[in-house]
Amino acid sequence: MLSFLRAMVGPDDADDCFQETFIAALRAYDRMDGRFPRAWVMTIARRKAIDLHRARARRPEPRGELPAVAAANGIPDPADREIWSAVAELSAAQRAAVALRYAADLPYREIAAALDCTEEAARRRVADGLKQLRTIIDEQEPIS
Repeated sequence: MLSFLRAMVGPDDADDCFQETFIAALRAYDRMDGRFPRAWVMTIARRKAIDLHRARARRPEPRGELPAVAAANGIPDPADREIWSAVAELSAAQRAAVALRYAADLPYREIAAALDCTEEAARRRVADGLKQLRTIIDEQEPIS
């Protein structure tokens, strides 16, 4: 889930969303139907990420350049940063589907439950997101 949240809101806000997700899950635990608990929690996480984006849109953005975020071993992997910055350019639905599939490693059935859509729609969102990612990455690569 933390990987999914990092893909959705970035590494700086992922920990806060992670905490908010489990607080909300504990408060709503008695209302869970029990069929897909992992997808249920991922739905809460997705909604917390959306809430954060809405809150972020209401506050001013910093003007200065932020320092690079180091990877776990202290050295950022340029390929990962490029890919996830391209993922950030996707639409919210595609970004959520791609992040649930590749960062959270959910099967399409659980992605559909988390996104409140059919399994076919979840597959389509992931496929469309990957197609859009290829376009974004191809546009960013310099022509030699």
